[in-house]
Amino acid sequence: MPGLFAVRLLLANCALALLPACGTMYIAQAARGQWEVLHDRRPIEVVISDARTQPPLRSRLAAVRDARDFASRKLGLPDNKSYRSYADLQRAFVVWNVVATPEFSVEPMRWCFPIAGCVAYRGYFAERHAEAFGRTLRKRGFDVIVEGVPAYSTLGRFADPVLNTMLIYGDRELAAIIFHELAHQLIYAEDDSEFNEAFAVTVEETGLARWLEFTGREEELTEYQAERAREFAFNTLFTDRRAELARLYASKLPSEVMRERKREQFEALAQDMRDLARRQGVSSGYEEWIDAGLNNAQLASVATYFDCVPGFERLLARKDGDLPRFYAAVRALARKPQVQRHRELCVKSAQGNQQVRLAAPHLDDQ
Repeated sequence: MPGLFAVRLLLANCALALLPACGTMYIAQAARGQWEVLHDRRPIEVVISDARTQPPLRSRLAAVRDARDFASRKLGLPDNKSYRSYADLQRAFVVWNVVATPEFSVEPMRWCFPIAGCVAYRGYFAERHAEAFGRTLRKRGFDVIVEGVPAYSTLGRFADPVLNTMLIYGDRELAAIIFHELAHQLIYAEDDSEFNEAFAVTVEETGLARWLEFTGREEELTEYQAERAREFAFNTLFTDRRAELARLYASKLPSEVMRERKREQFEALAQDMRDLARRQGVSSGYEEWIDAGLNNAQLASVATYFDCVPGFERLLARKDGDLPRFYAAVRALARKPQVQRHRELCVKSAQGNQQVRLAAPHLDDQ
């Protein structure tokens, strides 16, 4: 998946969602995994000053430190100990998430947990356990994806560290992850993954644009805005096809007919994605999904992160880009019933979900 979009789809928004009352083995792996993350962390300043730290890691952590300070000083994100420590887990991902939908539905399954409420995924600290759960769901007829996760937020209940799994990305993507995860600590609506993720994506995108402007990286800002426009075009393909499939699944046609038309819809989506990538002159980043066969779970995963983003962007624009006023409005929405806030944010306007360009206003260095 291209650029920051790849990171977003792999983010989990709450480690505490890994602690349901639904089986001692599941609880044990979650508790053990969370303990490992916390046990291995060291303050970033200690790692930077350690003579044994390799220069590339020292440089990356210095960039993290600067972005983390910016998040609190300029973006109004929590000023706490999260992302001020570092842990090397000696593996590629911290968590593997399982997303699943019924065969004839574009709505993801929900798992409900203490504190986090109901979320549209289930996470495991070991890939083999996630894959095993995914196989079980596939045998039951569900569409499933299993994805590695580079980072998550415990919603401020622990001091989340920066992980080695986050450092495979560039400094731009790394700053975006930090802004995204801190946004979850700032505002979190129970039982509403779509609201939470879209809010975090909006903060991430706004924050990154302002961070690049603040650090004088105008060329990178231009590149980022072009990348964001390309991603929006792919998101639109997913959104439109998801709506088509929702209508198909509501038609109550015989299962064999529905199954064939579903296959045709996904083949058409795959071709649309290839055509768009060719017109853009870049790799879509979706080749792995296309080669494996697109399914409802992928559409649901994309929708969780992006369907409500245009609504949040419009809200931010109405607040003249003022983040404190924006946050206050989002908190007010979070207190409303889910149906109402989704009606205000997540339903397309009469003109459709138009992308709002997130300008990076001039920022002083105070």
